[in-house]
Amino acid sequence: MSKNIISAVFDSRSEAESAVGELRGKGIDSAKLSVIGRDEDGATVTDGSGEEASEGLGDTVKGALGGAGIGAILGVAALAIPGVGPLAAAGAIAGSAIPGAAAIGAVAGGLTGMLKDHGVSDEDAKYYEGRINDGGIFVSVDAGESNVPAETVREILSRNGGHNASQPRMATAQ
Repeated sequence: MSKNIISAVFDSRSEAESAVGELRGKGIDSAKLSVIGRDEDGATVTDGSGEEASEGLGDTVKGALGGAGIGAILGVAALAIPGVGPLAAAGAIAGSAIPGAAAIGAVAGGLTGMLKDHGVSDEDAKYYEGRINDGGIFVSVDAGESNVPAETVREILSRNGGHNASQPRMATAQ
């Protein structure tokens, strides 16, 4: 587990969009953000330039990124994970999930293994996999070299509806 990786899962696209937008507004660099969500509509891959190589990326991840104005900045990869199905990943986690150019591929070790490799604790990785399977959206921030304090990142994720294994979902005012 990396102490620099701060993460949460969101129950809705709008919550994830709000959190990512607020993080970007506080100065979190796009390269420090990662997002994973279900890709029910097919697969879209980028070549790293922000240009789509194929059509069909699910609205969930595309909306979370596009709504925050960073979709073109973060590379997006389509992942096929045995037992989980199609996912779309963006940001640092997309680059590490598939070595070399972003491309459609199966991730060895499943989603929990990929999250653990990204720096997420065992307990949270298992929790996130269950929530992502149910349609949740995972968001993480590498706060290691950020000018935004880790506690501020945690508070932003939580206030926008983010939760993890040790911090259950907070009630949000609608």
